[in-house]
Amino acid sequence: MNERIADDINAGHRQSRGNIAAASGRLGIRRGLVLCIMLLFLPTPVCVAKPVPALAPLLDEAQGLRPLETVLVAWQGDVVAERGYRGHSTTAPTDIKSASKSVISALVGIAIDKDFLTGPNQVAAPLLADQLPARPDPRLRRITIGNLLSMQAGLASTSGPGYGAWAHSRNWVRAALARPFADSPGAGMIYSTGSTHLLSAILTRRTGRPTLQLAREWLGPQDGFAIAGWKRDPQGIYLGGNEMAMSPRSLLAFGELYRNGGVAASGKRLISQAWIDASWHSRTQSPHTGDGYGYGWFQTQIGGEEVHYAWGYGGQMLYIVPRLALTVVMTSDDTAPAARTGHRDSLTQLLSGIIGAVRQAG
Repeated sequence: MNERIADDINAGHRQSRGNIAAASGRLGIRRGLVLCIMLLFLPTPVCVAKPVPALAPLLDEAQGLRPLETVLVAWQGDVVAERGYRGHSTTAPTDIKSASKSVISALVGIAIDKDFLTGPNQVAAPLLADQLPARPDPRLRRITIGNLLSMQAGLASTSGPGYGAWAHSRNWVRAALARPFADSPGAGMIYSTGSTHLLSAILTRRTGRPTLQLAREWLGPQDGFAIAGWKRDPQGIYLGGNEMAMSPRSLLAFGELYRNGGVAASGKRLISQAWIDASWHSRTQSPHTGDGYGYGWFQTQIGGEEVHYAWGYGGQMLYIVPRLALTVVMTSDDTAPAARTGHRDSLTQLLSGIIGAVRQAG
């Protein structure tokens, strides 16, 4: 997807890593997995639970991808490869950018299961009635929770070129709802962080609790999951779909939760299987890549396998390959685009190689 549209690239609104609270996390994907210490600055894999010989040369070569900062590979629940390049660590928080839209989707699914929301077909406007324009377009009352999740609200984008003006507004929720319609609700995909921010506002209103608190309470039981920092709008609502800091280890823990059908490492169910299936069902397509998009997740084929992925600006990637029981995290420099530079294609090629190596080991 063209990241000028797909992600928030207004440099004046990037949150510096120095302002993100330092945090470290550890990932215990299986109880009984021997804990190990991450050896920083070494070009060799650490914390390997089972051998996948072909991964080592792949990750050696990946060091040549200058924007790439970390790679984590979990296979059948075990971390089988882990790299930090050029001093970067898999335990240090990084801004996962729009990959956080998948976290918002998870919170919406849990809110539905807890009866705070009735379901994807629930109309969004009544939940934000006091934030609607004075003379609202009638189409606003047709936008559903599902439309916001799948980027089919029809409202003009607040991402890409529209991000700066939106983020400078005094009220981000009101400004997102005041955007003109570029298409009808339920029609084509219009990538917009404003849509997922509306979901964060809805979650906050319906539960009476900040979205960060919900994430820590509802997803925190997954061993290793932690959010280190998250930007808020002028009204104090956490930014739905951007500027969320977590470590690559934490992002991997979140991916493993989905790969395991919503069941945490402890055996506790956090997300329903039905919601994961709904989220991974393509409801529209990216007009730029052709990849499918469900509820906060992209769908595609890589290396001959079905892959579900979250994507953040610069190359913050979470890939899940269900058939191989494979979860992969890649993080990159979050100050430069990945799509138009070809870096995203390089990450796709790296994942294809990882899929081949795991398939060979299996």
